[in-house]
Amino acid sequence: MADRRPADAGRAWPAGSSTGLGSLPGTDAGEAIRYVLDECGQLPYLPELPQRGLGADMIGRTGSLLVDLDLEWQPHGWTVAPHTGADARRARDFMSRDLDALTEHGQQVPVLKVQVCGPMTLAASNELPNLHKLLSDHGAFRDLAASLAEGVRWHLQDLSSRLPGTRIVLQVDEPALPAVLAGTVPTPSGYGTVRSMAPSIAQPALAEVLATAAPGHSVVHCCAADAPLELMANAGASALALDYDLLTTRHLDLIGELVEAQVSIWLGIAPGTDTALTFDQLRHKVAALWQRLGFSRDLLADAIVPTPSCGLAGASPGYVRRVTSLLRDVGEDLLG
Repeated sequence: MADRRPADAGRAWPAGSSTGLGSLPGTDAGEAIRYVLDECGQLPYLPELPQRGLGADMIGRTGSLLVDLDLEWQPHGWTVAPHTGADARRARDFMSRDLDALTEHGQQVPVLKVQVCGPMTLAASNELPNLHKLLSDHGAFRDLAASLAEGVRWHLQDLSSRLPGTRIVLQVDEPALPAVLAGTVPTPSGYGTVRSMAPSIAQPALAEVLATAAPGHSVVHCCAADAPLELMANAGASALALDYDLLTTRHLDLIGELVEAQVSIWLGIAPGTDTALTFDQLRHKVAALWQRLGFSRDLLADAIVPTPSCGLAGASPGYVRRVTSLLRDVGEDLLG
């Protein structure tokens, strides 16, 4: 397995960190940002609030960052548009208000994580004006990937200017990546599937977006069962965010190689919807994986970051508080 990170590239987050994966319930950006900054320990994040409606969803939110490429909501879904429409303006307004609230409350934060939708998932979730998936047109896909990378670069520069001295971590969400590679993304009609994308096309597109972040400051999140771990890591991610409950024995050797290559594993150990949980249950999941990998416990706090398995937008506020507290305790416990 190739060396994926420069030898001198330290991770932006400290050992013993825990974090969330992005979305939260509610509609008040200021309240959500204050909560995350107060309660998420050493790795807080810019919360996403999809309950605000169209434009606050993952696709609309990332679409608001695109450069020289507009999206508009149509009855059949998000679609490439010739100009900026009302839905795109709404998405940009949500993002602007979020960043203003972050600027007000986030000064002096050492590390902050932000999330964007990755190029494959974005292409699988958007249509061209001819009602074909954007994913089906390789030329259009390359344009989308380049537009996204440029938009994310500007986004990170804006965040750095708003929060001087803060290390910005970029999380790229790719839940549709396995379906894109397998050729199982449904066509808009629902009667067929879009042809599979070769890894030789997918990996450079992901790498282009990840390259906008500083070395050691990027993570790729895929909560699907067949997450292509090697492709994600070879694209340049310094961490992979995975669902613990979807890992199988065939993943273990590769995860072990990733840990040896200093690629951090963000381990999704808490369900994204209300479930009865205890500290011991969550700690056991981390310990069980680590025991199977066979590494020294001295490496654990640096290699593993406890997270929910996915976003928490569908959870109750009480569950969010409980999960955030438990994950913070598990992260601190990893320090021994």
